[in-house]
Amino acid sequence: MIDPLLLTIDRFPDKNAFCINETFYTYEQFGQHISCIRSVIRDFSPHDLIIGLVANDDIETYASIFALWLEGKAYVPLHPNQPLDRCWEIIKQTNIDTILDSGEASRFLHRGVIKTSGLQYKKDLLINDVDTDDDGLAYILFTSGSTGIPKGVTLSRKNVGAFMDSFRDSGITINEDDRCLQCFDLTFDVSVQCFLTPLTNGACVYTIPHDQIKYSYVFGLLDDHRLTLGAMAPSMLRYLKPYFNEIDLPALKNCILTGEASPVDLVQQWQKCVPNAQIFNFYGPTETTIYCTYYKIEDINEIKSLYGMLSIGRPMKNVKAIVVDENCNVLPKGEKGELCISGKQVSPGYWNSREKNTLAFFEKQWNGITERFYHTGDLCYIDTDDSIMLFGRLDSQAKIQGYRVELGEIEHHAREYLNGNNAVALTFINSIGNTDLAIFVEGKEIDIAALTDYLRSKVPPYMVPTAIVVEKEFPLNSNGKVDKKKLREKMGQV
Repeated sequence: MIDPLLLTIDRFPDKNAFCINETFYTYEQFGQHISCIRSVIRDFSPHDLIIGLVANDDIETYASIFALWLEGKAYVPLHPNQPLDRCWEIIKQTNIDTILDSGEASRFLHRGVIKTSGLQYKKDLLINDVDTDDDGLAYILFTSGSTGIPKGVTLSRKNVGAFMDSFRDSGITINEDDRCLQCFDLTFDVSVQCFLTPLTNGACVYTIPHDQIKYSYVFGLLDDHRLTLGAMAPSMLRYLKPYFNEIDLPALKNCILTGEASPVDLVQQWQKCVPNAQIFNFYGPTETTIYCTYYKIEDINEIKSLYGMLSIGRPMKNVKAIVVDENCNVLPKGEKGELCISGKQVSPGYWNSREKNTLAFFEKQWNGITERFYHTGDLCYIDTDDSIMLFGRLDSQAKIQGYRVELGEIEHHAREYLNGNNAVALTFINSIGNTDLAIFVEGKEIDIAALTDYLRSKVPPYMVPTAIVVEKEFPLNSNGKVDKKKLREKMGQV
């Protein structure tokens, strides 16, 4: 991941590497920022292997990542807009002593803060001259924990290298003439694909300032700069949907949908806006290094789907996938169970958490080889042509009146009635302490009685939601996914 970038800087010094807040930076300028920051790291933090990085949207922050990698170190992103207490919890867990921060004023002044902006370039430090171990960490990303305390997912250099090899094998090609969208926060793993794959191929990365309305800024970049590669969550498309009739993006060659389930009807409508784009549905928990399976749409009118959602396809080059029962026995094709992933992209584990690692990872003999698998927690089955069909989270199954209910099935029928408008089904505890169903509908006011009658015609009585809530717009989290936690908080108002 380092050598290809250094080669790119050498080959294309005058090509644009970044467009950040409408300012362009060449590969030569990017290399100079890397050199400046690497020099400071060597002087002030030579022995720390794990460094905090305030995830600002600027050239210094991206340069810091590569400066750290050149020095054989790993970064832990700290979001500038997330609660300070959460950031301190991450710092405490990883025992970080040094933080790189490009902001004018840092929130972490009583830690060893290295200010990365305003440094004076003196000489190139773009030689990969530090001995590194493939098993050494590249970054640690903290995700939500069930206990309310964030858990750190460690990703190694070997994991990232295996991912890059898998991504190249997917059929998406990138060269120095491409213009690539990076609309994800650096605290979210898809961001790594969005900046690393372009930069190692000489392309230009277009980012989103934190203070902008994300979906409108994304459309502006796609349209004004004629971007050729874009990765985004389906929720982003939902925000753009009212403008589909006005959107025409013939320059887009590859469109990646990721982060959440992709509705067939939404993708079919979006395809008309991107007539020349090859559309991919990529899937992958953070623990499997960005993406681990993908589905390439060959015919927009014949899409493999389940409950109106795209298949997540087949395993990428450097991973293997099985579906198991509750005792980790491999199930035959067509039988529903938990998707588990093994291979070079699987994380070494959670930071300093033997208990979580024991629960999340397991070893199993498969095809005569002992493999280390990760429990994804996703309910799937493998089709006869080896495509993986995703039902949803295991914990999105609900027990209602003793029956096991797939929330995705309810959402599918609701979207059918709503002509594709988004719908999210959730459980809640009713006034007498029983588990009940609610469905949130995005859009204007609807005929709730008519929707209820429609659902009654499609599902058994115990699957008909007892509460229907209309939201003008669904809240999104910082990564562009529907924020189900905020929807769930509204349950007290139902």
